Amino acid sequence: MDRRKKILVATGTVLVVLAVAYGLMPGPARVETARVERGPMSVAVSEEGRAIVTDRFVVSAPVTGHMRRIGLRGGALVAEGETLAAIEPLRTEPLDPRTRAASEAAVSAAEASLRAARDVAEARRAEAEYAGETLTRTRELFSGGHVPRSEMDRVEAAARQAEAVLNSAEANVNAARSELQRARAALIPAGEGAETDGRGTVIVTSPIAGRVLRLHRESEGAVRAGEPLIDIGNTGALEIRAEVLSSDAVLLRPGTPVIIERWGGGVPLDGSVRIVEPSAFTKVSSLGVEEQRVFVTVDIISPAETWHRLGDGYRVETRFVVWEDESVLKVPVSALFRSGDRDAVFVADNGRARERIISIGHRNGFTAEVLSGLSEGEEVVAHPDGALEDGSRITSIER
Repeated sequence: MDRRKKILVATGTVLVVLAVAYGLMPGPARVETARVERGPMSVAVSEEGRAIVTDRFVVSAPVTGHMRRIGLRGGALVAEGETLAAIEPLRTEPLDPRTRAASEAAVSAAEASLRAARDVAEARRAEAEYAGETLTRTRELFSGGHVPRSEMDRVEAAARQAEAVLNSAEANVNAARSELQRARAALIPAGEGAETDGRGTVIVTSPIAGRVLRLHRESEGAVRAGEPLIDIGNTGALEIRAEVLSSDAVLLRPGTPVIIERWGGGVPLDGSVRIVEPSAFTKVSSLGVEEQRVFVTVDIISPAETWHRLGDGYRVETRFVVWEDESVLKVPVSALFRSGDRDAVFVADNGRARERIISIGHRNGFTAEVLSGLSEGEEVVAHPDGALEDGSRITSIER
């Protein structure tokens, strides 16, 4: 009886120890898994861009003077030839009698010089014509053997000399004409020659039909010749301009598809790269890092009625699609980890995590193209942590 009791006690003790040991064993790790699928995939370069008017016209003051207040506002429609601004040119001080007399005398002298230069040119032209006729006759005589070679050479040299003297005389005529124009300019009031309203006020008109994009000057006041007044453009003809890293710009070429997002509309717009500028520039990022960037111009190819509220200078997000495929075996990027110098994943296999080396092709921020190592339909651990090892027990939670 004692022996039987001892056996029961020993058996019970072993069972208790086994139960405690089993209770202390770690349970299977709860992991989120993702299915290896086949579907479309693309790789894109994302950058911020700006919508700008394709043809922008900066209307400037043609003369220095006093500009009247501009009545237009930003966004106003203007027609081609419509009046934009009116400028009263600054008048030069009236010439005193002595200065006017001197200027008029300079004009008279310039006119006389021009007449003299023309007379000299006429004389030189007659000499050149005579030399040419002589050359023609001498050539005929030389062909018949009636004139020696030396005489022929002398006549040719005389003809060339007469032609050169004529060219010099005609150049003197042009110089005298320019001097006459300069002398007459001293008597011309300021602003003459520009488009005016008949009372001396210069009228500035719109070169195209479009909208006022920006008013550089609105209030009445003095302006200088060449000072910008108004920017005008057609907001129905917009393009996107983005600053792309030079390392990404080498992947782009004219015709590269572009997706334009976050422009304020409900759906993304389609675009196409038109120009990748060949020269880069240095720009300092928000982190203080110098970057080489390239301007890329994008044409909007979506119907204009879908983006008619987009305006000049509006911010957009651009995605340049550098690669895409409609049927790709893909896996989440978060499932990848490095095993030595190769990519690997944990495959869920009957409650165990099995490490598997795979080969990866293209990748974006979310998925990676699987070239080999996985089959469609297999499940992988979506977010493997450092504690997970090959053969670890897992409980799958498919996302």
